[in-house]
Amino acid sequence: MEPELPGPPAPSEGAAGVAIIYAGDYVNKLNGQRIERECRLRLEGGCRALVINFRGTELVNSIGVSLLLGVIDMAESREARVVFTNLSRHTVKLFELLGLTRLVAMAESDEAALATLEEFTPLLPGH
Repeated sequence: MEPELPGPPAPSEGAAGVAIIYAGDYVNKLNGQRIERECRLRLEGGCRALVINFRGTELVNSIGVSLLLGVIDMAESREARVVFTNLSRHTVKLFELLGLTRLVAMAESDEAALATLEEFTPLLPGH
């Protein structure tokens, strides 16, 4: 059994197999675990894509990066896509330096992420 994390889960919303998870202002161990938990729950619930919205995120520390890598691995193991949105220039530079931008798609907004996902979603059998 997983230890219960203090505080509410990471805010999220979703429809049609896509979950939008809001990273918060500081992606550290606590918020990273909340993001990871919410992503896991959404993937277990059948989501085929995760959009992680970084609007308002001022800082991502090394533990937060490690937890995001775990989310990416978890999504890949379920053949789900990950898109990061609303990244600040500072966060984009950090993710480029660390190689995360090679592992996920990036979009300016949630709407742009959804459009990107539609382009790469294979047609369902019979359609």
